[in-house]
Amino acid sequence: MQPNIANAGIDPSMLKNYQVQGDESGQATRLRQIENVQRPASDLTNMPFEELPSGVSYREYREGKGAAVIQPGSKVAAEVSIRCKSFSTQKEPGGLKYFSTAADTEFNEIAWTIGSGELPPGLEEAMMGMHRNSLRRIELPSTQVFAARNDNQLPQPTTKDGKRIFERLFKTEATLLFEVLVTRIK
Repeated sequence: MQPNIANAGIDPSMLKNYQVQGDESGQATRLRQIENVQRPASDLTNMPFEELPSGVSYREYREGKGAAVIQPGSKVAAEVSIRCKSFSTQKEPGGLKYFSTAADTEFNEIAWTIGSGELPPGLEEAMMGMHRNSLRRIELPSTQVFAARNDNQLPQPTTKDGKRIFERLFKTEATLLFEVLVTRIK
């Protein structure tokens, strides 16, 4: 059962009948406007992965806004989900999800300082230049994932399924896909 979403006291289904000035029917235009707010067209654009010299690659889905940019020493908060690429299925072609800030953290995000060693350096390298509300999918190669595990830099799952998937990860090719949505930068 999904929770009800509070939309600032406005029921979006009531907006279907709202007339937009200059639009004869009003309905189609308003529904498109609502859809663009909920799911911006930029989220659907299929951009190529950019490869960094370290072997990490990333794809930017949404640029984000604001003057603050992630750089060494930045204090960052982000919503993150981590998928095991080698465990891809028909239902989850990106791989099974072993960690999600929504399921595994109390505040639905993780916060850290870039360069502190709390998370893998390859992940932080691929996050450089991101703005608030930027969305990137970052592919961390197996060699860096094993090094991050040995340095205790990988977020630990709290769910039963997440723990099971995490334990199986290191018996195979361990490339991880991080889906990162930056929520705060200081």
